[in-house]
Amino acid sequence: MKNRIVFYLVLMIVCSGMVLGQTNKKELKQRSITIGMIGKIATNPVFIAAYSGASVAAKELGAKYKVDIFIDLQTPKVEDVREQAAAMENFARSGVSGIAIACSDANYLSPTIDEVSDKGIPVMCFDSDAPKSKRFAYCGADDSEFGKMLMKEMAAELKGKGVIAVLAGNKNALNQQRRLQGLKDELKKYPKITLSADNIYHNLEIPDRAVEMVTRAQKTNPNIEGWILLGSWPLLVKNSFKWNPGEVKVVAGNAVPAELDYVMSGYVQSLVGVNCFQMGYKTVESLLNKIINNTDPKISRMFVPLTQISKENVEEWSLNWKKWLLKEAVNR
Repeated sequence: MKNRIVFYLVLMIVCSGMVLGQTNKKELKQRSITIGMIGKIATNPVFIAAYSGASVAAKELGAKYKVDIFIDLQTPKVEDVREQAAAMENFARSGVSGIAIACSDANYLSPTIDEVSDKGIPVMCFDSDAPKSKRFAYCGADDSEFGKMLMKEMAAELKGKGVIAVLAGNKNALNQQRRLQGLKDELKKYPKITLSADNIYHNLEIPDRAVEMVTRAQKTNPNIEGWILLGSWPLLVKNSFKWNPGEVKVVAGNAVPAELDYVMSGYVQSLVGVNCFQMGYKTVESLLNKIINNTDPKISRMFVPLTQISKENVEEWSLNWKKWLLKEAVNR
């Protein structure tokens, strides 16, 4: 009888140890969270600043939740939706806690987003959305308003009359589609400004090729009096324009550091700036709330501020980028 009692006591101790061990492993796992992050193009300052915001959020919110948070960045060197899909699949296999992605092609990536979400890994879009997928939220610019702001600025520069052209990015990217539609909607208010279908150019968001496209189009159509750039691509290299400052009006999006020199020199009259740092921060903040608290944001589409940049405030805006990129370097 005594032996049987001893046996049961030993068995209880062993079982308790096993349960305790499993609990400790679970707690240890919960103390470490990895978030996969996928931008469109690794060298684009938009995604560098977004990663900076994500890294700061990981550090600050990790202290709040008492967990170690890691941001695993896997952005293609050049825009490649297949590489983005592969990165998502790799993240899912490695067991990340959540994924943030800027979609180069919403239609192509939606099935992959759905597959990953069905495995219990929350997916959030930033910069460019995939609203028909199972992503739980989006954070970025209000792209319709973005396009309208660019058009308003161009109309002011041309005093409501002239021929314009548009340089857009990847035609499959939803943010580019929405920016272009917002521009067209605003254009209806200016009947004396002409934008023909032939003067809308899509590019693969490669700076040198974007410069070639603008140069060739302007040479072929010298009657173009203004260019609206839906992104920063041709302004990421120096001496992009083959005309004198102000001779052809230019307004552009994103307001990344390289663009600011063009404003100072007078080649670009106005920019629409996006708070890319805040975009990355809010994305990680929302993902963590989903991962840790299983809570969705009150609004599924969260917009970051848009700021009009001209010669009057370009130096002030440049200070933002110095802070964002410094934080990015520190957090590397």
